[in-house]
Amino acid sequence: MTSAARLRQLLAEPGLLIAPGVYDGLSAALVREAGFDAAYLSGAAVAASAVGHPDIGLTTLTEMAGQAVVVTRQLGGLPLIADADTGFGDVINVVRTVREYERAGVAAIQLEDQVFPKRCGHLDDKQVVGRAEFAEKISAAVEARTGDLVIIARTDALAVHGLDEAMARAQAYVEAGADIIFVEAPQTVAQVAAIPRGVGVPVIFNLVPGGKTPAVTAEQLREWGYRIVIAPAACLAAADRAIRASLARLGSGDLGTGDQPSPRTLFDSLGLPFWQSLGTTHAGAPTHG
Repeated sequence: MTSAARLRQLLAEPGLLIAPGVYDGLSAALVREAGFDAAYLSGAAVAASAVGHPDIGLTTLTEMAGQAVVVTRQLGGLPLIADADTGFGDVINVVRTVREYERAGVAAIQLEDQVFPKRCGHLDDKQVVGRAEFAEKISAAVEARTGDLVIIARTDALAVHGLDEAMARAQAYVEAGADIIFVEAPQTVAQVAAIPRGVGVPVIFNLVPGGKTPAVTAEQLREWGYRIVIAPAACLAAADRAIRASLARLGSGDLGTGDQPSPRTLFDSLGLPFWQSLGTTHAGAPTHG
């Protein structure tokens, strides 16, 4: 079974699928170890960690696809939902993006209707392209895929034109072939509750603490009809907090390592036992470590 087929299977089952945000091999390995059923390749997290820029459209297709290869390798068969921003250009760029993401082994590709260069969905002053223009991008993505790849259509129109326009766009994108709808940054609990009604396909909720969207519970999201929760900053924010604390201790002269994992623990998460076992499997070929 492909990871895309597995994702479709998970969406056909009851319950709320939670996909933590990942951005490199270690975060992917830890999400897999923690027992999650899916992961989310966050464009914002990749921009911050691998590129060193804010999430304002500076990350390229090749940078995102390259990280997808690293992440899918560590996830194994776990489905990866991958952010692809605006498709990195117009319709022809979307087609190449779909091909590169499929080659990387992702289960789902997320495209959004912002004007390029885009910005984080929880920043101000966003702009969106025309409804018909983006519907053509979704249609092109559907035609370009060669297997079970899941197509996610994200609209940022709520912040620009209001909820009614966002929902009209959601319907248009479903008609263009989108498998999943993602209405970004609802600003009230009433808006969060209203979005899944009548869409007709699974709907994503974006968990962004400190962003535009109010806090809600998993039980509420299930009741309202959401099928997926992505948590883009779940790993990156934790890493940021831990790194700041570790550097503060070190900078104060405290050389204690606290609860830092040993090298062995870290490397085991990344597959060290497999690599060392090769020395036993293939006798006479020495390994190190």
